[in-house]
Amino acid sequence: MAGIKVVNLVVTTDLKHRLRLEKIAAIVPHTEYNPEQFPGLTLRIKEPKAVALLFYSGRVVCTGTKSIEEAKKAIFQIIRILKKVNVDITIKPELKLQNLVGSGELGFKINLHYLAINLRNVEYEPEQFPGLVYRIKKPVPACFLLFSNGKIVCTGTKGEDEMKECFGQLIKEMQELEKKRTLKRK
Repeated sequence: MAGIKVVNLVVTTDLKHRLRLEKIAAIVPHTEYNPEQFPGLTLRIKEPKAVALLFYSGRVVCTGTKSIEEAKKAIFQIIRILKKVNVDITIKPELKLQNLVGSGELGFKINLHYLAINLRNVEYEPEQFPGLVYRIKKPVPACFLLFSNGKIVCTGTKGEDEMKECFGQLIKEMQELEKKRTLKRK
């Protein structure tokens, strides 16, 4: 059986400084700003590869990195970019991990129709989306996307250990279902 690994995380921080988004968008490359559509400025960073949403208030949402260390580097890269346009950030930003996204494989094919019938907290509409959405509440709330080929995506956890615990819970529940199914056949 394969496992699960972090493929993306979402962190937030507050730079404690108002940002003139129009000015930043006019000067800084790799930005998008359309306030009629969305109140934040999108900034793409090449190294480490990340996308940040900057808001007038100084709040920043950063996504695309695979570790807290990469996220810190991305935030400090943003601060360096802002300093080049005379925005002097004087604080050391505190990062808050909001969400992890994990991806992996169960190592076996899944009968999604069977799971949809036999599990609670499931959404399955194969005409609209090829995966099954399964929400668990313990050990912590998490959401899994399950695909018939055994691939999975996990979101909603706030740490790698939590994500692996939830993955273990998913495996346990699927093994229990398989035992029930085998007993019914006998």
